Amino acid sequence: MRLRAEFWVKAYMRRCAIEGASAVVVRHGDDDAGAIYIKVDRLDGTCLVFGPAPAGLEGAESDRRWVAQLAAGGVESAKADEFLAREARFDSDLWVIEVEDRQGRHFLDDSLVG
Repeated sequence: MRLRAEFWVKAYMRRCAIEGASAVVVRHGDDDAGAIYIKVDRLDGTCLVFGPAPAGLEGAESDRRWVAQLAAGGVESAKADEFLAREARFDSDLWVIEVEDRQGRHFLDDSLVG
């Protein structure tokens, strides 16, 4: 069974804070099972965006897994914001967490796929 979205977000934000990065909830989704997107703002006009790994991926039923959205090396912040707004129109239950970190650290560790 997968950890509730609300609990995962709180733990992730705490991890960011411990590592010295600022993280905020930009969009609050469904507390139980909302999809979570993470935007890592490098504070130079570019960012990274991570979203849920595709359904059916090994381990994704019980653990949250992540894939880079858009370009793996990063995109302009405005392009990422447009992407996240489109996703939110499609799924009203999704979360958006924004992390500010000049180094572009995402803190997703082994949960990042591909």
